[in-house]
Amino acid sequence: MKALIGMGVALVTPFKQDGSVDHKALARVVEYNISNGTDYLVISGTTGESVTITKDEKAAIIQTIIKTNAGRLPLVIGIGGNNTDSVIDELQNTDLSPFVAVLSVSPYYSKPTQEGLYQHFKAVADASSIPVILYNVPGRTSKNMEPETILRLARDVNNIIAIKEAGNSPEQYKILIENKPTDFLVISGDDDLVLDVVLQGGSGVISVIGQALVKDFSEMIHFGLKGNRDAAKTIEKKVMPLIGLIFEENNPAGIKAVLQQLGLCEDLVRLPLVAATDDLKYKISTALKNLKQ
Repeated sequence: MKALIGMGVALVTPFKQDGSVDHKALARVVEYNISNGTDYLVISGTTGESVTITKDEKAAIIQTIIKTNAGRLPLVIGIGGNNTDSVIDELQNTDLSPFVAVLSVSPYYSKPTQEGLYQHFKAVADASSIPVILYNVPGRTSKNMEPETILRLARDVNNIIAIKEAGNSPEQYKILIENKPTDFLVISGDDDLVLDVVLQGGSGVISVIGQALVKDFSEMIHFGLKGNRDAAKTIEKKVMPLIGLIFEENNPAGIKAVLQQLGLCEDLVRLPLVAATDDLKYKISTALKNLKQ
């Protein structure tokens, strides 16, 4: 899956003042990423506020991105949840032909056992007509998918080709990279850890900050993939302050505040999330100015 090596970005869903999806702003964000070096686009992930997007809105968002992208970059679609039957139903009733893979989040709230996680993802992969990327994000799901479970799925299920690992655990990354099947991809979901993950043998990132700092972050990832540690670390040092800021309150409020200051979309989010505070916006503005120096 060469299409998934490098920098993917978890696209935001811009909103208008009336709360509706801002498709013009979404197209701007997509075009900005295509023009500046993103390798692939991820639709309807955590950063896209997928849990507060309706079925009809999701379909319209997909069409806006497909139309804007016009076949230029590979696309990944987020389809996941804590109801296995509902995930399977969505997979079977979605046209997956425009996408290279499905990103499927680990079940949340229910707190299944490791065997439950294994059986869930096996059923999801069996139902999907395209490859599946596991998405482990225990900070949101309250349940870590242990390395043994991930590796078992990687070995047993041909249609599971990668993990987006977002547990913020260097040790878990190390175990996965050292023990994974050769063709299984370990993709970082932690912007602050990704460079070290790539230097250890990871395949890249599905990034939040990448959709704003496209050139810098993409260049850093590709330096890392080529083993050019010094050049990559120089960029990492430059972008790290802003990475910390965008997650200070909540995601995607932080990244939307950045995108607003770049003139790409408004900073609006849907309840129960709220927009970044004025204090955070000021710190983000300062960090952006420092990046340009």
